[in-house]
Amino acid sequence: MKMGVLMFSFVRLMFLCIFINGSLSKLERLEHPVTKSDGSLNILVVGDWGRKGGFNQSLVAHQMGIVGEQLDIEFVISVGDNFYDDGLTGDTDPSFEASFSHIYTHPSLQKQWYSVLGNHDYRGNVSAQLSQVLPQKDWRWFCCRSFVLCSGMVEFFFVDTNPFVEKYFTDPGNHTYDWNNVLPRDKYISNLLHDLDLEIKKSRATWKIVVGHHAIKTAGQHGNTQELVDHLLPILEENKVDMYINGHDHCLQHIGSDGEIQFLTSGGGSKAWRGIIQPWDPKELKLYYDGQGFMSLHVSHSQAKFIYYDVSGNVLHQYTLSKKKSKRFSLF
Repeated sequence: MKMGVLMFSFVRLMFLCIFINGSLSKLERLEHPVTKSDGSLNILVVGDWGRKGGFNQSLVAHQMGIVGEQLDIEFVISVGDNFYDDGLTGDTDPSFEASFSHIYTHPSLQKQWYSVLGNHDYRGNVSAQLSQVLPQKDWRWFCCRSFVLCSGMVEFFFVDTNPFVEKYFTDPGNHTYDWNNVLPRDKYISNLLHDLDLEIKKSRATWKIVVGHHAIKTAGQHGNTQELVDHLLPILEENKVDMYINGHDHCLQHIGSDGEIQFLTSGGGSKAWRGIIQPWDPKELKLYYDGQGFMSLHVSHSQAKFIYYDVSGNVLHQYTLSKKKSKRFSLF
């Protein structure tokens, strides 16, 4: 009965995401119940994964399951590029099962997945991923263009970063993007930035985390997304956001300075780009790993700790932010 109620709620929200969260860009708010007695939250973050198990996707999924069980996670966040190479063709596309349902089978991963869209997803039928049909096939699936997720002391602000990238409109090459419910682009972006700013400003959460597909700061192949540096970053800085989490670059990465926003890339869900790294200030670049893996996040009232794991489950890097002492420190 409980599962049926949850599915009904998410189906209804899917409908709203498709038909309301377009040009009007009104951000939907979701609540994910806190289950731990101390109010803490454990989650996993993975991106750039949907390759039907190939390029070590299945191995990453296996390790996610092991870590997910150890941490007793509440949910999983996907930072986009959910289905390669060109998204889904429709809500009956077998790639959904082949890249998602049949891959993330560990019992610990049978939790809600909250997803944003990546540029590869926009090359397919976007409405398919936002559809109310997919959660009927696999109740874990939830995808929306932009939304707010509240879970106790944490608020996650999911942002559709794809329309910001001008070259997808002016120089798409051989790719075709599905811009239904996005055009006119300028209005979509303006509304989204306005609504995001309002949502963050009114938030009383201890921790504020923004999630998108494209990187704001990265030493990876794609480089900084200048449109996000110009338009999104000022909002994050003004509102003292704690973290920005993204994918897009197929690596695991942590850029940040003490007391500033931490920029976290978790784009190692399958195919990685070995040996591709751009020069970056070593004082800021705390991790750059050009292989597959994923990230965990543990949040309590006083601390937020994130850990990066490789495809074998080895810990690559961990870092803790502290609210209690207004201080941020690295463990190693």
